[in-house]
Amino acid sequence: MTFTLQSSAFSNGKPIPARFTGDGDDVSPPLQWDHAPAGTREFALICDDPDAPTPQPWVHWVLYKIPGDLRALPEGVAAGAGGNSSAGFTGRNSWPAGKTTGYRGPAPPRGHGVHHYRFRLYAVDVELPHQPHIDKGGLLKAMQDHVLAEAELVGTYER
Repeated sequence: MTFTLQSSAFSNGKPIPARFTGDGDDVSPPLQWDHAPAGTREFALICDDPDAPTPQPWVHWVLYKIPGDLRALPEGVAAGAGGNSSAGFTGRNSWPAGKTTGYRGPAPPRGHGVHHYRFRLYAVDVELPHQPHIDKGGLLKAMQDHVLAEAELVGTYER
């Protein structure tokens, strides 16, 4: 069976409701996954926007050390300055000077067209180290050679 990621708030390739964006309550959407591969110790999640007018995709969320026995994240996962929640540890997103952690919802430039937000969940075979304020690149490096599977859910948003 294939490792899958989905949300009860939006379907793959469909618009993300305003509630989960910078124009709404700016809370993370509920996510759930199925068919994690055998040997999964932890999960890590990265949400980014490859359509952002920046050299690299704009990072909206880095969450790691998600316990391997979890199969869902509720709406509004708590964010904090490199802090933890029952769902794992938050890392840095792309907001001001890379000092912001936690989920920040879609907020593309007005009139820039449809943006695609990739929620990518990684199943890893190790316990990842806690690295306060880790960013996307650091997390990808920490997971190198330990990713068992990746599941992706894409939502869209436009202003």
